[in-house]
Amino acid sequence: MDIPAPDRLVRLAVDLVNTRTLSPEQLTSPAAVREFLVEHGESDPITIDDAGLEAVRAVREQLRPVFRAEPAEAARVLNGLLEENAVRPYLSDHDGSPWHLHVAKPGATWAEWLAATTALGLASFVAAHGSKALGVCAAVDCERVFVNAAEKRPRRFCTPRCASRTRVASYRARQA
Repeated sequence: MDIPAPDRLVRLAVDLVNTRTLSPEQLTSPAAVREFLVEHGESDPITIDDAGLEAVRAVREQLRPVFRAEPAEAARVLNGLLEENAVRPYLSDHDGSPWHLHVAKPGATWAEWLAATTALGLASFVAAHGSKALGVCAAVDCERVFVNAAEKRPRRFCTPRCASRTRVASYRARQA
């Protein structure tokens, strides 16, 4: 449960929020949470039970509004998550791993670790790029979130596929 590189922290937050959108729930079991964590670079031991599953889902729902919020509200939510879950960063070499940073309290659950880590990543990203660099897909049939660090290229869609689908639907509506 170390602190990943900053871009990985942001990707972790985006991917966590995107585990539940208009498509089916992806975090359907403790095993699914474990798989999510492994896919994002965490290593065993990863133990999650049903309570941990619900706690991780709760963190996800706390993060979701940050992508739509006005700057002050996004800061309030992120600061709340950091206040509740983060501690002063410290070095650790637990379980024989190389030295690495932790930002969650010692003995934190995976949900507490996710809350502290993703809040730190998003807070750092917002500090560097502003809250306008966080977004929710503008496609009517999508609610995935994304980040966009490009200053001169505003982004409205999570993927080119959603942008294309929206343009085609708009064209067809005009032709009808």
